[in-house]
Amino acid sequence: MTRAVACIGTGTVGSAWAAVYARAGYQVRLFDAMPGTVEDFALPRIGRTLADLAAARPTGESVESILARITPSETLAEAVDGVEAVQESVREDLGIKRALFAEIGAAVPEDALLMSSTSALPGSQFLRDVPNPGRALVAHPVNPPSHIPLVELCGTGETTEGTIAKARGFFEAAGMEPVVLNREIEGFLLNRLQYTLVAEAMHLVGEGYCSPEDIDRVLTSGLALRWASIGPFMTAHLNAREGFQGFVDQLGGMMKTMGREAKTAYDWPAELAGEIHDRMAAQQPVETIPQAQAWRDGRILKTRALQDSDKAPGRR
Repeated sequence: MTRAVACIGTGTVGSAWAAVYARAGYQVRLFDAMPGTVEDFALPRIGRTLADLAAARPTGESVESILARITPSETLAEAVDGVEAVQESVREDLGIKRALFAEIGAAVPEDALLMSSTSALPGSQFLRDVPNPGRALVAHPVNPPSHIPLVELCGTGETTEGTIAKARGFFEAAGMEPVVLNREIEGFLLNRLQYTLVAEAMHLVGEGYCSPEDIDRVLTSGLALRWASIGPFMTAHLNAREGFQGFVDQLGGMMKTMGREAKTAYDWPAELAGEIHDRMAAQQPVETIPQAQAWRDGRILKTRALQDSDKAPGRR
């Protein structure tokens, strides 16, 4: 039996998902309510993405063969007919998502996984009213999911444990690396960590402690060199001879002080964002962002190759 996935909404995220699923061997149906998006944006972008991935992470299959598994659909009903999973990646609008999943739920097989790429909206606000809501969940990727393997799985309160297990296996088989949230929280995991760091960075710049450029250097020449291989807990574990407990025993007081003093709710002045924008645009003009994104994505693939090459001695 041919295995099929529907990608609904084919912008930057949806087209990247299509590349992931096609490389994993699925027949991929594309649908976007905006006329011309699939043909003029998604398919060319998917072709470029597959070429980049073939060069950096080859599967042994030609780009042309993978592309042949991706087909546009004229209607939403056609896209979801007979599929085993639906990946929705439309605009972050609660009304749009509710209406869309009502339509999807009426047309899709009753045992198909229903998954949303939302990065801001709790799934419980728009996934509980679909037929058989236990098979619906959030599968939040990092943009672009074609290059970054993390996907955050979050149920709605109605989602069954079997669905979470099924989704985990589904993504692992597609080469992704899922993590599971035990309950809903706004922003999921990655964005809560990311936005907290950026908010404190705004505080440090806004109060004159440093420049925006120096904040970026602290990450790229400091934290990121460790975090590309190990996360913050393992970083702490390796930073003390006694491991994580020793790290906390020595520095826990300082950690709590920094936590109290950090201004993650910093009320930055409106002009600060504009000033930082101007400094970033002086380094990377806005009109060159597409080329810089391609460079960034290439660096991500090189980093993944390094991550894949070895692991720490003795690590299980």
